[in-house]
Amino acid sequence: MLSVKLPQLLNNHQVPRIFREDSIISGYRPPRSSAVDCLLSTFQMTNETLNIWTHFLPAWYFLWKFLVFSHTVDFYNEAYSWPLFVYMLFICLYPLISSCAHTFSTMSAHVRHVCYFFDYGVLSLYSLGCAVTYRAYVMPDCWINSILHCYFIHVAFLNTVVCTTLSCYSRFLEIEQPKLSKTLRITAFGYPFLFDNIPLFYRLLLCWGEDCSHNDAVPMHYRHLIFAFLTCFLFASHLPERLAPGCFDYIGHSHQLFHICAVVGTYCQLEAIITDMSCRRAWLLANTPLPSLEGTLGVMAASIFLNLLVIGFFVLLLVWSPRSCSFLQVNVPDSVKPKRE
Repeated sequence: MLSVKLPQLLNNHQVPRIFREDSIISGYRPPRSSAVDCLLSTFQMTNETLNIWTHFLPAWYFLWKFLVFSHTVDFYNEAYSWPLFVYMLFICLYPLISSCAHTFSTMSAHVRHVCYFFDYGVLSLYSLGCAVTYRAYVMPDCWINSILHCYFIHVAFLNTVVCTTLSCYSRFLEIEQPKLSKTLRITAFGYPFLFDNIPLFYRLLLCWGEDCSHNDAVPMHYRHLIFAFLTCFLFASHLPERLAPGCFDYIGHSHQLFHICAVVGTYCQLEAIITDMSCRRAWLLANTPLPSLEGTLGVMAASIFLNLLVIGFFVLLLVWSPRSCSFLQVNVPDSVKPKRE
């Protein structure tokens, strides 16, 4: 009778430093797992299992929403819907790539770094998708056709390259300079978020009167911002596991909560964007030019290309790095080599 043997799980002192997570003591998968082992581990309770599923399932939900919209919105012929197309593509992609990164990150140190290079790259593309839709549908009435409105996508495009570069580079500092590595990564994702949301911060917090586009989307925008700040807080603080190391190894640690807050925030953001897109349609079509092909699909293609170049550069650096580098060492004492159950 066919039986599946799953790898024995390890404690933090049994895996190389590059595979360890702050305040997570147990539940580690072997650091030289095969691709099949990684796939099987998604059905085994490890400290990564919920990280995988909390992004894998939402990716399919967002894809379903994308397909539903494709039956009601003419993405092919209607230029007004092109920013939504870009955004929907990236909100389907980022949780899927993140789930894959967590799934296959224990194959080797090289594979782990490459997985997270792609994870960071697609997150920076998601920030571009936010900027494209915010410029098209969310910008306050009084800022329409302003300098910021005209150059918003140009700056957001540059931000994606900076974000991917900083976050990928931070992995090379993870062992020797962990605080600097963490700071660079938080900066890499915090700065594009703050820039993308400048129009929303102004619209919700500083703008009053008829030119501020206060409509049914506002409550969902507030919810999105609340979950976005929770996401940032959890990523930076490593709470609650920092308060009780070992108690949240499998369920309830910050990365799981970070994933949940991120996808709930994205859901709120999507609903707010759809509401703004519908409620403000007539006014926006009358007062702004239609979104251009180069400003939506063109900038999407260019940003994907440039981000792939950046990732390729860091992959080459990784390949050329001497194996003595701390962020590539995967030596595990023979006495703690994993056995199969």
